[in-house]
Amino acid sequence: MNYNNRIFCGKSNSANGEVSESTRFYYYQNADRVWADYSGGEIVSGHLQGKVFADGSLEFMYHHENIHGELMAGKCCSTPHQNPDGKLVLKESWQWFTGDQTTGTSELEEVVES
Repeated sequence: MNYNNRIFCGKSNSANGEVSESTRFYYYQNADRVWADYSGGEIVSGHLQGKVFADGSLEFMYHHENIHGELMAGKCCSTPHQNPDGKLVLKESWQWFTGDQTTGTSELEEVVES
């Protein structure tokens, strides 16, 4: 699985998450190293850094500033799935390191720009 130059947007999220349909993730990859910049909706600016495994799953840490000026951070594991329309969907399990340290689930869907 290669994530380099793929763009994702929020599709669904737990109530305690900050990613929304307005959030865009710009992924990059070099070998098994993956990173992304993200922003939009409740998020002013964010970054994630992690690893991609042979099965395409991802493990990473993320941090961002939200629109309330709070610095937020956490960890996430993502599993890729293919939609019938061919778009890649990342099903995620995450946990905050900051704030209430709760867990949640979310989905990101690939954005195909023409």
